[in-house]
Amino acid sequence: MAEFFIELFSEEIPARMQTGAAAELARICSTVLADLRPSELRTFYGPRRIALAALVAAEKPGGVIEARGPRESAPAAALAGFLGKYKASSDELVIENGFYLLRRNEAAMAAADLIASALPGALAKFSWPKSMRWGQSGDFTWVRPLRRMICLLDGQVVPIALGPVHASNETEGHRFMAPGAFGVTSAADWQDKLRARNVIADQAERRALVVAGLAAVAGKVGLSVVDDAGLLDEVTGLVEWPVVLLGKIDTDFMSLPSEVRELSMKVNQRYFALRDAAGQPAPYFAFAANIAATDGGAAIIAGNERVLRARLSDARHFWDLDRKTRLDELLPKLAKITFHAKISTQLERSERIADLAEEIATVLSPGSPEIQLAKTAGRLCKADLVTGMVGEFPELQGIMGGYYAEHAMSAPNGSIIGSAIKTHYQPKGPSDAVPTSFVGISVALADKLDTLIQFFKIGEKPTGSGDPYALRRAALGVIRVILENKLNLPLRHFIAQDDLFAFIIERLRVQLRTQGERFDVLDAVLAAGTDDNLVQIMERVNAVSAFLVSDDGSNLLMVYERPANILRIEDMKDGPHVAEPVLGPLPTPEEENLRDQLSFLANETVTDIRERDLIHRMQALSKLRSLVDAFFDEVTVNDPVPQIRQNRLRLLAQLRDAMHQIADFSKIEG
Repeated sequence: MAEFFIELFSEEIPARMQTGAAAELARICSTVLADLRPSELRTFYGPRRIALAALVAAEKPGGVIEARGPRESAPAAALAGFLGKYKASSDELVIENGFYLLRRNEAAMAAADLIASALPGALAKFSWPKSMRWGQSGDFTWVRPLRRMICLLDGQVVPIALGPVHASNETEGHRFMAPGAFGVTSAADWQDKLRARNVIADQAERRALVVAGLAAVAGKVGLSVVDDAGLLDEVTGLVEWPVVLLGKIDTDFMSLPSEVRELSMKVNQRYFALRDAAGQPAPYFAFAANIAATDGGAAIIAGNERVLRARLSDARHFWDLDRKTRLDELLPKLAKITFHAKISTQLERSERIADLAEEIATVLSPGSPEIQLAKTAGRLCKADLVTGMVGEFPELQGIMGGYYAEHAMSAPNGSIIGSAIKTHYQPKGPSDAVPTSFVGISVALADKLDTLIQFFKIGEKPTGSGDPYALRRAALGVIRVILENKLNLPLRHFIAQDDLFAFIIERLRVQLRTQGERFDVLDAVLAAGTDDNLVQIMERVNAVSAFLVSDDGSNLLMVYERPANILRIEDMKDGPHVAEPVLGPLPTPEEENLRDQLSFLANETVTDIRERDLIHRMQALSKLRSLVDAFFDEVTVNDPVPQIRQNRLRLLAQLRDAMHQIADFSKIEG
């Protein structure tokens, strides 16, 4: 096997595009090299380069190619297209069974020849999220100006070109610490020589160096770094030679909300926040420089501290200015902000959320003194959209409103309402926590339910290809808030649309499937009734799921299976058989025993349903296994006497319907 190696060296590639670019290079090369049986593919990416190394066969093996073309009667254009696809002439075609057939003997092709002929065209179609035209002709596009390209096969240059750039064996090291070109002979040689010139080519190694550097500088002052995987990935894509440094934050700025300070550091400067042993914000920040300075980084630290000082001064200006106006005084400005052209303004939405939060709170806890706090928090939860701070940092929606409510209102109501406003967007994702306070729960549910109700009213539902208004996330948020807080909340009390309720249930089904849980049991439980209490639904799902894996669970399914299968067949013949009283005496003891036991269980089952004692009900029904087996061993259901047949089908319908009070077990997979 020969080593294939390619590097595309350009001006700085945005960090967010590097991972995708490496994957695109791997896709292109895997396609082009497919006949060379590539193995051990490895990609590299960083601020100024993407690269790939792989082992390939020395040649593409020869063989006979056969391809069926259009029908003999097809238009000439179809035949021309077929010939063009295979770069063939009409002399190479034969006609078999009414179709043109291309049969060609292809000789083996050296790997270098295949790469030289196929790779340039494939690379010319390289897909970037955004790109620019450059070069003298102005018709070549790349994310940034492409400067160099290495293309090697076993150390020898494969002569290809991409735009105005021709392949060679040369690349460059660190822009400032080791400028200038140098030659390489292999992927390993490339990595070693880059390292000697202050470039860490492997992205995983660079990331590990940043992590270790952060831990080291934080440890020197007894602090820890706030976890932020996204920021860590971005910083890894910004530096070739990471040198982590520690700066100080002026004490005056520590009075700003930590979210304001840390978001400003992250978004504007890519700085990491630090915490003390108690988890409180510390007056330090860490960052990764891309150079090892001769003064130990002192000048770099001073410059970054100066920049941060200016950034936080701007944030303080918004903080001080916003607090001069109460949130309720900002509400009229929401009338100028459109939530959606077909729905309402943000002011109208705030009133809807207020009313819905009050209604939810009343259902959850009638007579609670905090019901009016929920309504107030709902009315004010969008007011911070017109503040200067949220205008500068949209990510702080809700959070700033919470701070401003706490500042303007007296305790304890201010802190209760402020906390609810801060958390009403939660959960924003699967790893985000849900609100847990009574007022916070009410407002968060009102916000999400209003979004779902209004968009479903105007027919803006998610499709398979898109969800522009994040309605799936809103539905999952409703589910998580209800289930994680164990809220006995009747959803249909707030949702009139059947399609919206079905949408929320479908999101619950998807969540269970994602978590590897029994979503088929959910379908079975839902088919047994129209319960709209998600907590009770999931209690039943969990109880049934746990029971089914036991020996009694196996018996329960066997009790259900044969009667249900017979009724399914006979229902198609006669129409649905319902669980009506059996007429007259039964001719066999097996029928009598089953009827008597079902009669005994009938009243108990009603009690169990009321008390939600699902395990007891399922255990009692599973004990019917021996009676059901005896029934089918000794009894012919389709008796020639119509009344006997009808009675036996009614008896089986009683058994099936008794089990359907728990779940429709026909929906259980396997």
